[in-house]
Amino acid sequence: MLVHICCSVDSHYFLQRLRQELPDEPLVGYFYDPNIHPYSEYMLRYLDVRRSCEKLGVELILGEYDYEAWLAGTKGLENEPEKGARCAYCFDFRVGNSAKIAQEMGHTSITTTLLMSPKKDFAQLKSALDKAVAGTSIKPYAVDFRTGGGTNEQFAMAKREQLYHQNYCGCIFALSKQRQAQKLPAVELASELYGRTLPGSIEARLELYERVRELEGQGERFRLSRRSFLNYRLLRGLVRRDGTSVPSYFMLYSNFKRHFMKLGLKSEQIYDGASEVLANGVIFLSLNKFNALLGREYADVMGLCKAPPSVDDELALRRKIAGEYSLNPIIILPSLIPAKHEIVAYSELYEDSCEVLGLV
Repeated sequence: MLVHICCSVDSHYFLQRLRQELPDEPLVGYFYDPNIHPYSEYMLRYLDVRRSCEKLGVELILGEYDYEAWLAGTKGLENEPEKGARCAYCFDFRVGNSAKIAQEMGHTSITTTLLMSPKKDFAQLKSALDKAVAGTSIKPYAVDFRTGGGTNEQFAMAKREQLYHQNYCGCIFALSKQRQAQKLPAVELASELYGRTLPGSIEARLELYERVRELEGQGERFRLSRRSFLNYRLLRGLVRRDGTSVPSYFMLYSNFKRHFMKLGLKSEQIYDGASEVLANGVIFLSLNKFNALLGREYADVMGLCKAPPSVDDELALRRKIAGEYSLNPIIILPSLIPAKHEIVAYSELYEDSCEVLGLV
């Protein structure tokens, strides 16, 4: 039997139930989910599925990431609700491809771990399986393991095994709608220009679960717990001096209540390469002052933008400049000159949570 796999939380329980129901049936997993966006999230889910299958001794095949082909079929379905026509198309696309692979490999039956998801419509999934095998000798296997407490057992098992539990279905449309309803930014669709790993990002989760796999390989005991924290993203930042844009670097947690502001910087407001606290809490630092405080040797602000300090180092410097829990906008400029300054900025502060790893 070829088992189309969507994620480890669904597959880890589903595969074990299949073995109980079909003890003589060899199982091969097939991870085929080009709907998942962005690619980093796709890889995060695949790596945890691989981890799960290795634990269970199930062979796993990685399908192609046919994102553009999948996306082309969603035209006109972008605003469909969960369990609507877009989901039906998505199931047909993924299960249909899985059936082709099953036929090529000589499998006699096919199923999908999507049947385990409490947010998916069973009838849609059964229909997708039936259509996928039409005209072939492959048998569809649509079974509902969610009933009789199956969903509770599934989540309890995922927690015990410390599997990666994603917080959105996978596609860009569902993600956008979900974040809009939560009044949260869709940070999964953005990353820093120069690749620094930010708290709460997919990249941070990738690093966390890479460490999880390392510890499991070493036989170390560990536990994952969840903590809440105040997260931050800078979405836009620009400084003009006397109407001309100047290179600038906005430190983490520079919070802007206004998206546009004008500031007049006077000579008496500048002390040793740093400004006093200006209107709206703004603090300017010269690059030389920043280097001195951090012990770095950045040649110019663009070099700082391209290779910023670590998140921990930057937050430690923020505390040194503005104190604990500060949200003052702190902006690094090539130099501080008495002049009129305009700041165009947009930032997001929001409640978030993330997993943390601890040794037992």
